[in-house]
Amino acid sequence: MLAPRRAKHRKEFRGKRGGLAYRGSEVNFGEFGLKALTVGWVGSRQIEAARRALTHYTKRGGRIWIRIFPHKPITKKPPETRMGSGKGDVAEYVAVVKPGRIMFEMAGVPMEDAREAMRLASIKLPVRTKFIVKE
Repeated sequence: MLAPRRAKHRKEFRGKRGGLAYRGSEVNFGEFGLKALTVGWVGSRQIEAARRALTHYTKRGGRIWIRIFPHKPITKKPPETRMGSGKGDVAEYVAVVKPGRIMFEMAGVPMEDAREAMRLASIKLPVRTKFIVKE
């Protein structure tokens, strides 16, 4: 699973999740892309599950680019713990995804195969998505 090698701070605030994605909102590497339509946190396990769905459907043909990376640490307190005594330990890492962000790109496969592979990958993700083709 994806995780940062090192971070400036071990724990982060939750942050605001408003606005649109201006960076990373165009297909740059491949021919087809999977664009986010809603805001959300995409975990490293979800990114890996989507990547496996893409590679499995295309039978490892073509080329796939992952355009998001989970930089944000999410903390969780253990179950049945009383309130207080500080912030919990880091449980996972997530990528903050805003509307318009291209999450995955693909090239070297027919359009119908790419569309179906992206559909299968989008089922694994917690945000609504849209299949787009490079102009």
